[in-house]
Amino acid sequence: MGQPAAAAMIPGLALLWAAALGGAAPSPPRLRLSFQELQAGHGLRTFQLGRTCCYEALLVDEERGRLFVGAENHVASLSLDNISKRAKKLAWPAPVEWREECNWAGKDIGTECMNFVKLLHVYNHTHLLACGTGAFHPTCAFVEVGHRLEEPMLRLDLRSLEDGKGKSPYDPRHRAASVLVEPKFVKVFWIPESENPDDDKIYFFFRELAVEAAPALGRLSVSRVGQICRNDVGGQRSLVNKWTTFLKARLVCSVPGVEGDTHFDQLQDVFLLPSRDRWSPLLYAVFSTSSGVFQGSAVCVYSMNDVRRAFLGPFAHKEGPMHQWMSYQGRVPYPRPGMCPSKTFGTFSSTKDFPDDVIQFARNHPLMYSSVLPIGSRPLFLQVGAGYTFTQIVADRVAAADGQYDVLFIGTDTGTVLKVISVPKGSRPSSEGLLLEELHVFEDSAAVTSMQISSKRHQLYVASRSGVTQIALHRCAAHGRACVECCLARDPYCAWDGAACTRFQPSSKRRFRRQDVRNGDPSTLCSGDSSRPTLQERKVFGVEGDSAFLECEPRSLQARVNWTFQRAGEPAQTQVPAEGRVQHTGQGLLLRRLQRGDSGVYLCTAVERGFSQPLRRLALHVLNAGQAERLARVEEAAPAAPQSPKLWYRDFLQLVEPGGGGASSLRMCRPLPAPRPPPPEPRRKGRNRRTHFSEPRADRGPRSAVHW
Repeated sequence: MGQPAAAAMIPGLALLWAAALGGAAPSPPRLRLSFQELQAGHGLRTFQLGRTCCYEALLVDEERGRLFVGAENHVASLSLDNISKRAKKLAWPAPVEWREECNWAGKDIGTECMNFVKLLHVYNHTHLLACGTGAFHPTCAFVEVGHRLEEPMLRLDLRSLEDGKGKSPYDPRHRAASVLVEPKFVKVFWIPESENPDDDKIYFFFRELAVEAAPALGRLSVSRVGQICRNDVGGQRSLVNKWTTFLKARLVCSVPGVEGDTHFDQLQDVFLLPSRDRWSPLLYAVFSTSSGVFQGSAVCVYSMNDVRRAFLGPFAHKEGPMHQWMSYQGRVPYPRPGMCPSKTFGTFSSTKDFPDDVIQFARNHPLMYSSVLPIGSRPLFLQVGAGYTFTQIVADRVAAADGQYDVLFIGTDTGTVLKVISVPKGSRPSSEGLLLEELHVFEDSAAVTSMQISSKRHQLYVASRSGVTQIALHRCAAHGRACVECCLARDPYCAWDGAACTRFQPSSKRRFRRQDVRNGDPSTLCSGDSSRPTLQERKVFGVEGDSAFLECEPRSLQARVNWTFQRAGEPAQTQVPAEGRVQHTGQGLLLRRLQRGDSGVYLCTAVERGFSQPLRRLALHVLNAGQAERLARVEEAAPAAPQSPKLWYRDFLQLVEPGGGGASSLRMCRPLPAPRPPPPEPRRKGRNRRTHFSEPRADRGPRSAVHW
């Protein structure tokens, strides 16, 4: 309602801004790691059950040290330290008669008529409550898990089976804990209101069709936050066995614009992050858009005080000959609809004691006029045209050297997890999201369906249709081996300890820990740092008329690469232009149709946040055709003289650089065409030396450069 809702009801403006956002480039992560890289060097662990899919329910139990997983026809118990070890599983299929009935109703017996476990909750010290679809017969049961850490237990109590309608969905495709197609429930939280537990309320987040939308707009989907009192037992004469304290308000996540707002209207997931004030947690929510014009996702963060303020504001009311939605200006009965029966706000001990006018008003006015806006009135983080959609979110509050930071882990529909940090922006009480990492946690790119975080163990657990993965919250060594790289990463989990980028410990001595999350400025913190590796000059050889590729790929995808060139005998350096025969790529510099004047020293520098860091220094020597032919003959003759391994190498030195001289190992740069494999060479003392050279061929394309 109000201005945000009004803006959404102008389709022309919405399409205009959608098109404008659709042209925006997505933000690149600073670090991107593939599934293979995470497995090989960063401790990614996986878990799968044979011939089982749809791992949608995850429950972290820190006390028992277990991760409970709900999947198709199964419940599993895994170790929080390593989900690949000490796994226990129990089968919980749907009865044969339920599956047959499901099949008779037109459902697929192989993909739909199963028991998909959707909900897992801790019930007491020894049992979990598990609920599943039961082949379109929702059912719940208690699972005995024990309380001994050293002997994990997993046993289904078949005597405790009960009807799961209203707890688990019928359809395995639905995420909702509801039997209805609309509204679609996303998350539910129990949040205290005061010291009196009778004031506690339950807040739930869902999507539904907007009743307040103009008929001309058709079926408009909106995101909502709803509330009920925990002690709501229904009315005495009206709304019997139904909620009497139910209210709902629109949850807005939009980008403000001069000519209208662009709305992310499809709520996907919500995470409640506790704060020191247990009555005022933060709510992180991920949204997508239903627009057919552009693909985009956003993260908006909400204050519980703003949510409560909306429910204490005016009620929405249809009024006038055109039945327009307006702010209700009439008398509101006492106690105010939405208030809980408690001694805090009155003498009512039960909702059955509420007067009839209160019950009737609540029935006719469940919608609030004011919308809930995000902190800062805009998304914290958004991606447009990135090729994926946000599906899940969890958050961790991390203590760093310069304050506390919220780190968000966002799951997508392509099997990736984005690591985003919320940092203060300017002097306003708002923040911006910085994309630190993009992690490919599933090899098959399956959509992320559930995520859980263990702040105690610094682990993230991610579920998809194909399995469950486990990854650490931080990969400090991956940021680099220098103080500058560690500082530019702006990862609150990591700091430079004088020798390496390692896990930051708030209790450690500050003079040995260098970290600047807020600004990411290494100029002061890393000045005089002796750990920075010395930049050695490497020789590169190319042939006139062919192409040479000078490889230089910064670790950070957010860095800009700058190339300078210094010709032999000239003191000044010049910028390498991106035109004509020169092509700048993300992996390096491509020089086409080489000329003798291209010989010289090329310096590759990464520029990030105004800080320049030299990465590679390459000395290019351009050979003429005669030298190339002689070099080819040297290469062909090299294997025939193993008894004198130094002879051909010395000839090569004299060929390309009269006078010879010492040098480091010779290797091939990343090639444009694939070169022939190098000849075998004998072992020798000291560093291995080898020569790779491609002989000219018409069908081979541009020749690669040789690196010294």
